[in-house]
Amino acid sequence: MTPTNFICNPGPDGTSIRAMHGTTSPEQLGLPKGLGLLEFVAIIAAIMSINALGVDIMLPALSNMGRDLGILAENDQQWIIAAYMLGFGSTQLFYGPLSDRYGRKPVLIITLILFAISALAAAFAHDFTTIILSRVLMGTFSASTRVLTISIVRDRFAGRQMARITSLSFMVFLTIPIFAPSIGQGILWVSSWHAIFVFLSAFALCVTGWLALRLPETLHPEYRRSIELGVIARGFKATVTERYSVGYTLAASMMFGALLGFINSAQQIFEHSFHDLDRFPVIFALIAIGMGVAAWTNSRVVERFGPRRVSHSGLIGVILISGVHLCIALAGYENMWIFAGLQFATMACFGLGGSNFGAIAMESMGELAGTAASAQGFCSTLLAALIGIVVGQQFDGTVIPVVAGFFVLAIIALLAILITERGRLFRAYRRPVQVHA
Repeated sequence: MTPTNFICNPGPDGTSIRAMHGTTSPEQLGLPKGLGLLEFVAIIAAIMSINALGVDIMLPALSNMGRDLGILAENDQQWIIAAYMLGFGSTQLFYGPLSDRYGRKPVLIITLILFAISALAAAFAHDFTTIILSRVLMGTFSASTRVLTISIVRDRFAGRQMARITSLSFMVFLTIPIFAPSIGQGILWVSSWHAIFVFLSAFALCVTGWLALRLPETLHPEYRRSIELGVIARGFKATVTERYSVGYTLAASMMFGALLGFINSAQQIFEHSFHDLDRFPVIFALIAIGMGVAAWTNSRVVERFGPRRVSHSGLIGVILISGVHLCIALAGYENMWIFAGLQFATMACFGLGGSNFGAIAMESMGELAGTAASAQGFCSTLLAALIGIVVGQQFDGTVIPVVAGFFVLAIIALLAILITERGRLFRAYRRPVQVHA
């Protein structure tokens, strides 16, 4: 799909170029000759996909890993996912300032190489402690992908156009959760879980080579910031005190936490609630398709209706669907197909909010894009990881903790947005006042 128009933000003077399909060269977009918008989106999606693979490809292997590594309590298997997310969330704080000083590209290349090395360390792990440490390191280095993809997109685009480009990248990225468990299951058919980590290492190195050869440095020289504690502190203060940044980051944290609670519990739900682990990769893929459909829909409508109207509608949809789902589960009528259908619908509504919450939180952060993405990523992902651990550890052989997690956390997200927007939902695009450190 080729966007017909978007606004490119080429520099710190605030000017913009309206690029109409077929009339604007890659050079005018700030991209190197031969690199079109579709390849730019594909590279961003590939970088984002490293993190998705780092989580979802593990899911079919958790039982095998638990047996081989001597994990006695079954819920403790969730720490293989949780350790990664804790590393991923807690270190995002540093990548924004580093990339604001040295550029997006070199920081990405170095951290992805270190991710590949950490994945190889996990491949040779033979005890629970080693695998947990390796997973923390993998999350630590993959955290750069979350911060820097947002920063790279914000370097070039703003407002509804940023939301659309983010949604296009998110749509491509979502093919990974759809297929990742099946990839992991396929590897298990021909080898052991150790080979999954070898695959992750190889994939990361391939993406590193692609971005090294094709992706330009998007940080403008005028925006490079010194790594000084005072400068960094002022940048973070501006980020965590701006109302929309705080409110929508909190809302994103709640929804991401609900998603992580589902991911932490998904394999156990199919093994113990439905007693059908063989169908887990297929049903998980069908549920993930709901997010893909939503991302495609979002890319088509967000410029017309604005990220607020679309994301607020999606959030209310999550509340309504998960509320119905919770009533069905509490009444004892839950089965695998009801779960799959309602979770598909929940994920579809969830997908309308995910990328848009991030775009709205970044609206006023143009000059501070790297620092803002870093601070927002640190707060939202770390909080979401902790929420996901709490939800996952409540697994009791039923789907009730996961479904209740979506319902309660979506209500909290809605309250955060209502406070942020001063009681008004579905507003049109708000032209942001840029925040300066």
